[in-house]
Amino acid sequence: MVMFDSLNRNMLPPYGCDWTHAPNFKRLAERTVTFDRAYICSMPCMPARRELHTGRPNFLHRGWGPLEPFDDSMPRLLKENGVPTHLCTDHYHYFEDGGCTYHTKYSTWEFFRGQEGDPWIGQVADPDIPECVEPRGGNIWRQDWVNRAFMREEKNQPQPRTFGAGIDYIRRNQDEDNWFLQIETFDPHEPFFTQRKYKDRYAEHYDGYGGKHFDWPSYREVQEQQAEVDHCRHEYASLLSMCDAYLGEVLDIMDELDLWKDTMLIVNTDHGFLLGEHDAWAKCWLPFYQELANIPFFVWDPRSGKRDERRQSLVQTIDIAPTLLEFFGVDVPQDMIGKPLRDVIADDAPVREAAIFGQYGAQVSVTDGRFVYMRSAATEKNEPLYEYTQMATTMTAPFSPEKLGNIELAEPYPFTKGARTMKIAGGSWRNDFGPSRLYDVEADPTQQAMLDDAAVEERMVAHLVRLMKECDAPAEQYERLGLDSG
Repeated sequence: MVMFDSLNRNMLPPYGCDWTHAPNFKRLAERTVTFDRAYICSMPCMPARRELHTGRPNFLHRGWGPLEPFDDSMPRLLKENGVPTHLCTDHYHYFEDGGCTYHTKYSTWEFFRGQEGDPWIGQVADPDIPECVEPRGGNIWRQDWVNRAFMREEKNQPQPRTFGAGIDYIRRNQDEDNWFLQIETFDPHEPFFTQRKYKDRYAEHYDGYGGKHFDWPSYREVQEQQAEVDHCRHEYASLLSMCDAYLGEVLDIMDELDLWKDTMLIVNTDHGFLLGEHDAWAKCWLPFYQELANIPFFVWDPRSGKRDERRQSLVQTIDIAPTLLEFFGVDVPQDMIGKPLRDVIADDAPVREAAIFGQYGAQVSVTDGRFVYMRSAATEKNEPLYEYTQMATTMTAPFSPEKLGNIELAEPYPFTKGARTMKIAGGSWRNDFGPSRLYDVEADPTQQAMLDDAAVEERMVAHLVRLMKECDAPAEQYERLGLDSG
């Protein structure tokens, strides 16, 4: 499995982009099945990775945090059933408090430092920072510029080192049966830092741009001039071209060693990233539009041998864990809601009527592949809202003593295997999403006009309630969203 972070599918040639330089993504589509209706489930980074392990949604019960003691972890289950699992990653969130139990589920793992503001290089003196469109400030900004000074050559960047380690693993284990390798890079997540040779793919733009440095947009509305927006998009495109080059190395070794005959290949991402669409940057602070929620997804399954075909069935990130378990002949735990995709890959056989997605404390959205319905909170204060966890951490730190001062013990949920969890009053950092929204993404793929259709909305609400029940959603989520749980 090759996993990228923040991959906007509208920038990929297989999804219609005609200006980015990404020939290996085109080559990938020719060797795999390309999914047109693949969706996220839980946002953002680590919530998406929790469901990559567990095959069930994260966001209705908890925000960003580690794997729970009761979670079914796909890499751990493979390992326990005689399938060695190996993680090569530069995704530094695995090594913070809020991600600390993920990498240990693999048989072996490697980590390569330096992405974003990874606290890697210790330096007291301030780094040299060019004049920027938006100087962001703060420790993560400063640390990133410290790190960049130690990655002036491509070979020193974490993405090449990550892919190099993965390809080395393949070479050393090519004659062995039953292993799972996850090559995972933080790129093309911001900041869009790459080498000049990839920018030269877009030389006409760079030669004509005379503005300030801008490769790291904030999570907010677009405030920049159009030339600056275009420049930032080209910075993303340059990093995407770097990702494409290293994807090509994986395809090369698949060709060289003839791995296509018996080796599954999955290429995926956790979510998209807004690059000025909807006059917005990034993610999380606004509704999960198609550019964020409808993600690129490619699979080669040697059992069916289907390639250079497209699939319209509705699939999600939660389907990856059961797909891999089924491929290796390992029983899929009953708590996994995701579905094995073997028949979808072979014949486009549907596995679900609708898919639910969102972020803890934000809108809860549902799609049936044609319509997308985004349900906003019905209460002014976005309450009641609780987190259910035995691993009480945020992204970078444990919950504060103040937050833990009034915890309750919740009764077990079906998926907690008899374990009670802490019930901790929570809240979303953003809740001004406006009214609930309904879109017809077939007729209006860029979601420019909200749809007013009571019958469609009623049907989508029914899907939403049904899927929340399937996920064992906490009772207060229905109240927060103004829904009748039945």
